Amino acid sequence: MGTLKPGATYVYESPDQGQTIYSREVGTDYRTLVGYTYNPEKHKYHSEEDQLWYEIRIAAKSNPALQSALEQCKILYHLGKKEESIFWHPV
Repeated sequence: MGTLKPGATYVYESPDQGQTIYSREVGTDYRTLVGYTYNPEKHKYHSEEDQLWYEIRIAAKSNPALQSALEQCKILYHLGKKEESIFWHPV
């Protein structure tokens, strides 16, 4: 918490009954995340998904069909990222 100002008064707020806690200086709208409750069950899906993609990448090394499908997936991902960064306006 090295960003505290000497002599300033802070308000601590939690919009979700203590799951996340924010602080803000009295009289301002800017708030800073102070902490949150870690719930491993909430993040469990990401770990299982990461494990699955790891196993797919390993299997693709010896499976040409899977390797081709994985390369197509990468291409679609990168094409989608480029479309997000292109600004266009319908005439």
